[in-house]
Amino acid sequence: MSLYKNQWLEKEKVFRDPVHNYIHVTHQVILDLINSREMQRLRRVKQLGGSSFTFHGAEHSRFSHSLGVYENARLFCDIFKRKYPADKLGENGWQDSERLVTLCAALLHDVGHGAYSHTFEKIFSTDHEKFTVEIITSETTEVNQILRKISLDFPEKVASVITKDYPNKQVVQMISSQIDADRMDYLLRDAYYTGTQYGFFDLTRINRVIRPYKNGIAFLAQGMHAVEDYIVSRYQMYMQIYFHPTSRAMEVLLDHLLKRAKDLYPSQKEYFNRSSPRLVPFLKGDFTLKDYLLLDDGVLNTYFGEWTEHQDAILCDLAEKFRNRKPLKSVVVHDAQLPLIEKMQLLVEKVGYNPAYYTAENSSWDLPYDFYRPEEKRTRTQIEIMLEDGSMKELSTLSPLVRAITGESVGDRRFYFPKEMLEMNQQNGLFEDVYKEFSKHIHNGELID
Repeated sequence: MSLYKNQWLEKEKVFRDPVHNYIHVTHQVILDLINSREMQRLRRVKQLGGSSFTFHGAEHSRFSHSLGVYENARLFCDIFKRKYPADKLGENGWQDSERLVTLCAALLHDVGHGAYSHTFEKIFSTDHEKFTVEIITSETTEVNQILRKISLDFPEKVASVITKDYPNKQVVQMISSQIDADRMDYLLRDAYYTGTQYGFFDLTRINRVIRPYKNGIAFLAQGMHAVEDYIVSRYQMYMQIYFHPTSRAMEVLLDHLLKRAKDLYPSQKEYFNRSSPRLVPFLKGDFTLKDYLLLDDGVLNTYFGEWTEHQDAILCDLAEKFRNRKPLKSVVVHDAQLPLIEKMQLLVEKVGYNPAYYTAENSSWDLPYDFYRPEEKRTRTQIEIMLEDGSMKELSTLSPLVRAITGESVGDRRFYFPKEMLEMNQQNGLFEDVYKEFSKHIHNGELID
């Protein structure tokens, strides 16, 4: 039995939002979750990490995105309840008793993201999805205590939506699929804050044609072009925003900065204990959920400021470069040029840069859309189009536009290096022959033999 005497707020709460205009909160549990310590921490974690160094407006947070995903899910639930109720459509309809678990999962889907998200994960072997589940299910968190007021097993139900084990596929696909409440919000939100037009698509039209069916979520055939528009928008956002060379350059810097701190820690424990105490558990490789929740972008930025005065030249320089936006340069590398990278790294080393910290090979690839492939380890839920007779067709079988990019990974591989390698006659002509040798292999932004 729920400990909430009334799950519904006496008066609706609204949050003003640049993407959705208003975000509507009608349940007490949702308002309590928004105000929880773990959700409020997301205000201090940027949604796009290093992209804010490229697109200066991209200062928005995981918190605002989470509210947006919740709002999308709330709208879907309203549409399903009004147009496709289970009491009329049976197993192809929507059971509104699923609303609360859907809304909580939508709001909490990113609660486990850490400081600087994916770059931090790579260095310290953390997993934001696992932490999301732990935050939801651990009795030590405010989020868990709030969810348990609905029922003792409610946290596990919400967590199972995140892990895609929840038995109702409509709920799971609404939160996580190739077209879901999460992706719909971040494309629109990231486009808005980066000041670009690539990510905009007709969300209003998609809301008109989305519907539940027995095995998940589908879209009516008359709205197929709006779904096509969404797929193309996602493709363009990855190519123009998420894979931008400068954003990746800053992420490489951050990666190498944290790697240098991790490498120095065994011989300089006293310094890091003093200058960066909340990072120490991660440098040691022995951290808890409490340690994880104490970190955010602001905490790391403070530590980076301390490191700019460290006696280690590499740590100091990388911290300075990251804080003051001094990105590495890069060139595209094709398969035939891969053997050349080792030579380029040796040239970088000759002029005094440690290639382990000042060079990198960075690959960024995305699969804009694919149909269900049961033989793959990580299968994708394909987008289903419902025809007038009620039958289903997979999107790419109806859309030549989507078919053209189905199953095709897009992106590139880049070699990152200090931009000084392209500046001739630096240091009064010292190593001029090395700089010339290095630059002769770079032409029109690509590595050449």
